[in-house]
Amino acid sequence: MISRLLPYITVFAASLLATLVLTPLVREINRGLGMVDEPGGRRINTRAVPRGGGAAIAIGVNLSYLVFVALTGRPVVFGLPDAVSCKIMALSLAIALLGLGDDKFSLPPAVKLAGQVSVAFLVWWWAGLGFTDIWPSIPAWLDCAMTVFWITGAVNAFNLIDGLDGLASGIALIATVGMAGGVFFVREPQATLFYFAFAGGLLGFLRYNYNPASVFLGDCGSMYIGFMLSTLPLASHVPNSFLVSVGVPLLAMGVPIFDTSLAILRRALRRMIAAGAGTAGVRVMSPDSDHLHHRLLRRTGLNQRKTAWILYGVTAAAVAVGLVAMSLESRAGGLWLGAMAVAAVVMFKDATVELFDAGRLLNRVAHTRDRGSLRRIAVWTIPFYVIFDITALTVVYLVCSAAMGVKQDEHLVRSYLPIRVASTFAFLVFFRAYRTVWSRAVGSNYFRLFLACALGSVAGSVFIYYWPTTASVYSGAMTFVYTVIAFGALLGMRLVRVFVRDLFYSVDCARLRNRKDVSRILVYGSGLRYASFRRELVRTTAANDRMIVGLIDDNVYLKGKYIGGVRIHGTINDAPEVINALNVDAVVIACDITDKWLKVVKALLAPSGVKVTKFSFSEKPA
Repeated sequence: MISRLLPYITVFAASLLATLVLTPLVREINRGLGMVDEPGGRRINTRAVPRGGGAAIAIGVNLSYLVFVALTGRPVVFGLPDAVSCKIMALSLAIALLGLGDDKFSLPPAVKLAGQVSVAFLVWWWAGLGFTDIWPSIPAWLDCAMTVFWITGAVNAFNLIDGLDGLASGIALIATVGMAGGVFFVREPQATLFYFAFAGGLLGFLRYNYNPASVFLGDCGSMYIGFMLSTLPLASHVPNSFLVSVGVPLLAMGVPIFDTSLAILRRALRRMIAAGAGTAGVRVMSPDSDHLHHRLLRRTGLNQRKTAWILYGVTAAAVAVGLVAMSLESRAGGLWLGAMAVAAVVMFKDATVELFDAGRLLNRVAHTRDRGSLRRIAVWTIPFYVIFDITALTVVYLVCSAAMGVKQDEHLVRSYLPIRVASTFAFLVFFRAYRTVWSRAVGSNYFRLFLACALGSVAGSVFIYYWPTTASVYSGAMTFVYTVIAFGALLGMRLVRVFVRDLFYSVDCARLRNRKDVSRILVYGSGLRYASFRRELVRTTAANDRMIVGLIDDNVYLKGKYIGGVRIHGTINDAPEVINALNVDAVVIACDITDKWLKVVKALLAPSGVKVTKFSFSEKPA
């Protein structure tokens, strides 16, 4: 047993020792070269710390591993011929040199990205790595594109996540151990030798990079780490095994990947918002302070260690799920998809910044009143509804027919499906569904939509019944099921505006809740006037500094109920107590009251000292 474990222990210890020795040397060399991160700006370090320390990992891992190979006479063991393995090591040093150049000279983002893409392309073209062993039938051009995207994405993901002491190196260490475990279970153990060397180098560097860090990875280290973690699965691949070659690495790198996705979304939204306002917007490659670790850091009271350990735990949990999935054989894919879904929810549940920016963008688009925007909206609204309705009706019929056991044959595609969809669409046109302004629809509009679905379904069933081919015996049941589901699908699209509006208002409230300059509003009344007042707040989301914290209503039976997520705390008699409890700054009267009752209300609220305003809409002579 000891003799079997000795190579792994040796290569791990050699890499660990080499990095422990090299990191202080690299740190002082970089300090002398002026490669130092001074405090201030986005940086959270409180003292000057040298960057570019990741060069110690690149040199220590590769050098110690090559010495180990030379002394033992073993193959380079990437799961590939030695010549290809050496090409991978050479390219890893090339990406590290590119990062080191950026650490020293602050290369333009376009130059840095071009270098990353070039190295990733060489991995596919020169070293011959790609996804063909996982999907043998994949075209060469698609294999090249996927390989370049995979490697470049991982490199930038670790570049972006490297914002706290020990965060990127710690996550990389956990990911490396997990990926090694995946390869170890399905291939010969020799294929994991370089994983052990890489893990040793990461652990040795973490000794100096853990909070309080005396050296930073820099772009040199983060790009090298991202390159290795994306290339190793392609090198030590398992033919026809998506889970081992891609699934476990995706879960292991889940934190950087999701953080990068949020960053791209956030910066793209802000750029579009700035472009609409006629100002210069941030670029996708521009840095900001809204990464996952920044948000956790603010929540933990600027505790870097606690924040890092939270993200370590998330990474370790994702890796554990991936390894468990490998042991479940036929159910592995389902567990992997479930793990990805849970990870997405965990990562995106704090995406209030991105949701708020998306709300600002949609709010600007929805309420732009210039003639060009109105013309574009008018031109695209009807085609959008038509395309969506036809697609939805087609999908609904296919799902219903499959669920009810209708034979999926040529008659279904050429006869039953077109007849059902065409008849329903004809009634939608007859009931003027595409001339209705759905953002201002009333109950009768939705009833007409239901009639169109019902009559269209009945007409379709009649046509199918008398069609000169074999009639479907399920036409009666299909008529009812198709009507209900089709109406639900079409109704959902037409109500999505309301749902989106409520969603972004909730996000806006979450944003305002943490601000001290926000006016906290108690609304008197919970009917149509309140709905209109709330809509006005939504329309001014981008510049809003008021938040509804509660409602009061004269209907005593509504006490304790919720309207749009806002609680009704009682009647007007409970207002003074509610104002004190909720720290209310202003009361808005959003109900129809007489002047006499208004005086009573103002007298009741006067001792609390809050501002009282009245929101109303009324008909006046022109």
